[in-house]
Amino acid sequence: MQQSKVRLSGQQAGPEFFRFEERDELDYGLVLDVLHGRRLGVIFRDVIPPAARKELTERFWASPARQHREGEPSHYVGAYHWNKDAGTYLDESAAVAAHVREVIDAPGSPWHRFRDGVNGALRQEGASLRVAQMDGRQACAALIRAWDKEGDFSLDPHEDEAQCKDPRQAGFEIQHVLEHDICAVNMCTEHTAGGRLVIWNIRPDDATRRSLGIELTGLPYTAEDLADFEELRLEIREGDVYAFNGAFVHAVDASTGNRTTVSFIMGFTDAHTVVSWT
Repeated sequence: MQQSKVRLSGQQAGPEFFRFEERDELDYGLVLDVLHGRRLGVIFRDVIPPAARKELTERFWASPARQHREGEPSHYVGAYHWNKDAGTYLDESAAVAAHVREVIDAPGSPWHRFRDGVNGALRQEGASLRVAQMDGRQACAALIRAWDKEGDFSLDPHEDEAQCKDPRQAGFEIQHVLEHDICAVNMCTEHTAGGRLVIWNIRPDDATRRSLGIELTGLPYTAEDLADFEELRLEIREGDVYAFNGAFVHAVDASTGNRTTVSFIMGFTDAHTVVSWT
């Protein structure tokens, strides 16, 4: 017997919000618009120099800390806070911190350039960006990963808000981001073909998450359950940097060959502080 489609509830955005701005140079004011919840997303085309893409990608594949994650599947250097207690995540972040830095400290690093630019824009508002902390311990600075998966999606439909509600992470300052907006940042350093960003016009609520049994994980949502909602499919190319509101359900569709990105999530915890984690 075919399972009936779940009716998702939550917030939907109007057409003036549900779109991506596109630029051919970095404009950090647009990133702040995403952080403040004023726009869905922005993509900066071909802003990572070829030499920096090549060097960072080579460092990633050569890293002795690179692991394989089942399920996506992906290769990665870094740590995931998803579905863990805060202590475990922070332990894993500390263990891999030097290896992450070895990758993102490549000459011309987009990680440094982007964060310096965001910090400069935030200073105009009396705010700043830093890596999230708890009891003097730091979150992971970046997650560098590559995936190549057959099927409809390389990365299944999910949202980034639910996982910040995990009671096992009580006291971790990222939970204050839930009072504001959550911004996912991705920097593409290697891309063969395919792998578009897909984002649906639905920001699920807790009632939806409970009905699906994903209240603290935010995945998976099925394509069938999302079929009633408007979607955007955004071509991602090597050298692109993009930032968007991660509370809306999103995915990466099928790709051919490796798609390597430097990623983190960030958001305001109060009027003066933006923190990031992975």
